[in-house]
Amino acid sequence: MRTHSGKYICMECGKCCNSNHHLKGHKLSHSGEKPFECNVCSKRFSRSGGLVVHSRIHSGEKPYKCHICDKSFNKSGNLQSHVKVHTGEKPYKCSNCGKTFRSSAQVKSHMRVHTGEKPYSCHICKKAFRQYAPFKSHIRAHTGEKPYKCPSCDKTFGESSHLRRHKLSVHCKIKRYQCGYCGVWFATNWKLTNHVATHTGAKLWSCKHCSNRFQSLYQLKRHLLESHNEGAWFTCHVCEKKFLYECYLKLHLLGHEDVKPYICSECPKRFHTANLLKAHQAVHSEKKFGCGLCNQLFKTKASVKRHFRICSTLLEFDF
Repeated sequence: MRTHSGKYICMECGKCCNSNHHLKGHKLSHSGEKPFECNVCSKRFSRSGGLVVHSRIHSGEKPYKCHICDKSFNKSGNLQSHVKVHTGEKPYKCSNCGKTFRSSAQVKSHMRVHTGEKPYSCHICKKAFRQYAPFKSHIRAHTGEKPYKCPSCDKTFGESSHLRRHKLSVHCKIKRYQCGYCGVWFATNWKLTNHVATHTGAKLWSCKHCSNRFQSLYQLKRHLLESHNEGAWFTCHVCEKKFLYECYLKLHLLGHEDVKPYICSECPKRFHTANLLKAHQAVHSEKKFGCGLCNQLFKTKASVKRHFRICSTLLEFDF
């Protein structure tokens, strides 16, 4: 009620706070003073509450749990927004196009599509963004900041979504989703969907700026960088070759340094990357990849994929 009565009002921006304590904390955002520092990454905050919420990124703590699907969140606001996914509630409506949203923040962000406003500007390359999330992601591409750490292998990531994908791809041993074309199993449904597209030729990824569609996220990201200047390249300082992902750049640099840390246990061959070693080790292994149409066995995934294209074409021809 104090918020509505306007008892605690910021004289600089007119914002109403529900207590004098919150008003004092809000005024720090105008002064630029940030007395609270994270002891892990040294990031600073104007309020102690902001530091508490931020520290959950490092600790992995998610105290707010959904009572419907048991999904957990590090912020109460994120939980409140998530619950509306189950209820289907979208009480906020755009006055221009009538599109509805779960929160007022989503409406505010959406309105920039109509107004063309881009309030978030990169201080390094001056590129502007409509939304805060892609802006922060872009800044991390310049700074190399990776605040999200995997608890199993200590690998770090710039985005929480990348950490979740890593956990499912690398550390999840359960594979529940099977391809109906070649019989390969996957840990997640999105990996299966992307894999099936290689059989069907479906283009699942669409560009938000033009009508182009792509079979993979990698192709879409490359298109956004080359055609719309969205994102950031990782450039080799030796040959100036450009890469979409920092991990690809690191692997490329090993080639310049002639470092081959991966050694085959069956023969003396050495390799730059773990993937090259894994592909080579198939030479020494048994045939464990099978075609789902004719049951022929192969040593590598690549071999069974090549065979499947031929096999499926022949069956269609015979039919």
